[in-house]
Amino acid sequence: MSKNLVLSFLVSALLSAGSGFTAAALPGEAPQPFTQSVLEVTTRIDSTGHLVLFSPVREVNNEIRSETMARLPVSGEGRLYQISRDANRREALEHYLGQLNERGAQILFECSGIRCGRSNVWANQIFNQSVLYGRDGTQDYLVAGVVTEDGSRWLTSVYAVTRGNLREYVWVEHLKVAAGAVVPGLGSVTSRVEGPVIVPWQGGVTYRFNWQATDRRKVSELARTEGAKVVLVGYSELGESESFSASMERARRAVESLSEVLAKTGVSRQQQELVIVGPSVVVSDPARQGDRVEVMVIAR
Repeated sequence: MSKNLVLSFLVSALLSAGSGFTAAALPGEAPQPFTQSVLEVTTRIDSTGHLVLFSPVREVNNEIRSETMARLPVSGEGRLYQISRDANRREALEHYLGQLNERGAQILFECSGIRCGRSNVWANQIFNQSVLYGRDGTQDYLVAGVVTEDGSRWLTSVYAVTRGNLREYVWVEHLKVAAGAVVPGLGSVTSRVEGPVIVPWQGGVTYRFNWQATDRRKVSELARTEGAKVVLVGYSELGESESFSASMERARRAVESLSEVLAKTGVSRQQQELVIVGPSVVVSDPARQGDRVEVMVIAR
């Protein structure tokens, strides 16, 4: 696997708990609302054929058309929020995207502007919320999915729009999909990424790594799969009087030290990919704080 391909996986997996060892927010919990917004409507959704789109929408002879869409048996709810005037829909979208990343969600489809189709169709025929009717060029949509360890599947859809009067709204659907239903694209990436294993570290010249024997064995077993890549992501906590570069250097040395440990246990250096994050990425999960290396295994 090329380095660029590994890094592309990390864009979606770096902040996620993935399908493996530790979990962030529970998938069954609705995303926390964007703080600079006000809840206006909550709608219960229980349907044997709820429409979810995985591609841009079109309307032909008053019928909804989309290259990839599904009518799914789901249960959950939709929430309508009005975004405050001192914030914007892009910030709201980033807020929800960050939460989806934390819980290991896989982005199944996203679009912006006129590429999404007509806002009128999204507002009145898909979400049944007329207040979402805005400008075709100022709308955003994404749908993401999570498969939990027990096999449950959750979909989260986020639609944000700017209306003609410049007021902005976001609609969030969080749905549990009934067993047996086919969800387009869900699971194709999640099943390839295991982890992260959280390995706290201490030291400067020499390093001590605090991780369980069961986790070490799990990484070794997964690494023996043909074509597997072991990714070590180094984090460091910025000290009170420490420079950013010094903190990054500490993270680099810790990752290289753990790399040597893995090499001695049979995970070759050619099989490893080292990524230095240092203090540049902040994760809200309390279990993922401080000086640590997060280890993920990516199947070919």
